[in-house]
Amino acid sequence: MIHLFVVIIMKTELIFEHESAAINNAVFEVHKQLGVGLQELLYQEALAIEFDYLGIPYEREKPYQVYYRGCRLKHHYFADFVCYDNIILEVKSVSTLTDQHKAQVRNYIGIAKKRLGLLYNFNEKFITPVRILNSNLRWMDDEDYY
Repeated sequence: MIHLFVVIIMKTELIFEHESAAINNAVFEVHKQLGVGLQELLYQEALAIEFDYLGIPYEREKPYQVYYRGCRLKHHYFADFVCYDNIILEVKSVSTLTDQHKAQVRNYIGIAKKRLGLLYNFNEKFITPVRILNSNLRWMDDEDYY
């Protein structure tokens, strides 16, 4: 008896795959050089140097206005970094990332109308990027990207 198994492999692409890889490389290098336990501001400063060194376009502490019922609120927020004009990058140095940290990035990408947010915790021995998508934006072939 012959059994035939068919495996369907669906192509899934990361949005901003090359840009994310470049950012990851910069983050990993800073983490390797500085280690764990420093303040977020020091990691941010080192990341800016590494982004410059690698030629990664970025804006640091980019302000975004928040609106409510068409009115601009007096307070706004600052994204740690906006890289490639498309990716919000948030840097933490905490014992553990929480849902609150992820919600913060979700809010940032929503307000900024960006598709992708990356969250990094430099206080981990093995740093792992957290990718957060803005599910409120509609993109072509949305199901093929994460």
